[in-house]
Amino acid sequence: MFRPSQPVLDVVGTVVRLGLAAVWLTSGSIKLADPGQTYLAVKAYQLLPDAVVHPVATALPLLELALGVLLLFGLLTRVAAVVSAVVLVLFIAGVAQSWARGLTIDCGCFGGGGQVAAGQTQYPQEIARDVGFMVLAGWLIVRSRTRLAVDGWLRSEQQVSDLPV
Repeated sequence: MFRPSQPVLDVVGTVVRLGLAAVWLTSGSIKLADPGQTYLAVKAYQLLPDAVVHPVATALPLLELALGVLLLFGLLTRVAAVVSAVVLVLFIAGVAQSWARGLTIDCGCFGGGGQVAAGQTQYPQEIARDVGFMVLAGWLIVRSRTRLAVDGWLRSEQQVSDLPV
């Protein structure tokens, strides 16, 4: 049975980590650049009371950017992956409930969002994409060790400080 070596798994993990970082950094940057559109996207889901829509629309891109930065640098990788998975589950649930309720909205995942014409929704593709992103997060939850990561440098420093003098 073929079993990949640790260095190969570390490289795969690095690609996964940087890929998920790119997703969060791109999504968060686009949303932060157009807060009005982000507000409309959050409101279009019709899930939150009006008083909560603005704080969520403001916090969401900041959370995405924070996750992206943590993953980019490989800092708290497993924690960032767990939070990523939770956020992605919420996104999938939001899209699924919109689909089930017959709403015709764009998810607003990478900008845009809000009402669209009938037949312009892409709910199955949006859910499949987010499931794919969850697979990436799952990899990092199970195996957070990657190359070029602050986590690894901190582990190395911890091991050095544990050596007897």
